[in-house]
Amino acid sequence: MRVAVGSTNPVKVEAVERTLEGYDPVVTAVAVDSGVPEQPWSIPETVTGAENRAQQAFDRTDATYGVGLEGGVADLEGVPGLSLIMWAAVTDGRRIERGSGPTLRLPERVAARLENGAELGPVMDDLLGSNDVAENEGAAGVLTAGLTDRSQALGEAVACAFGPFLVSHYE
Repeated sequence: MRVAVGSTNPVKVEAVERTLEGYDPVVTAVAVDSGVPEQPWSIPETVTGAENRAQQAFDRTDATYGVGLEGGVADLEGVPGLSLIMWAAVTDGRRIERGSGPTLRLPERVAARLENGAELGPVMDDLLGSNDVAENEGAAGVLTAGLTDRSQALGEAVACAFGPFLVSHYE
């Protein structure tokens, strides 16, 4: 199975490799533009970013599948606070499937900075006094005390988006 990931972020590539390891994937990272703001602010915007990444990765390679992963934030109806969301999209060139990963509430002080125009990665780096949290455990890892991490959380989205290509129930 040849899979192109629409990102060079090592955590996103690892999420795809780890999730699909039973299929012996050959995974290629492809630098693409998501076509959405650096900090997506809704489910539709986050899904669009994932779809754009998947399609471009597929189009620029000879892969069997293109995968796009996008993290964003959203005000979810019925859920207090601002939530971190994660979405994946997978295409085989004929159809596109989508799946979400975990959702978690962001701390008020993080949400306030995002609402003032900041991006989550740099806000988390500042909060932790670190660099590149988005390319390591991610906000998901930090905010769950390691119960999950960014790769695992994104992997759940990949599994949900890839599933329809691997079972006959969607045909």
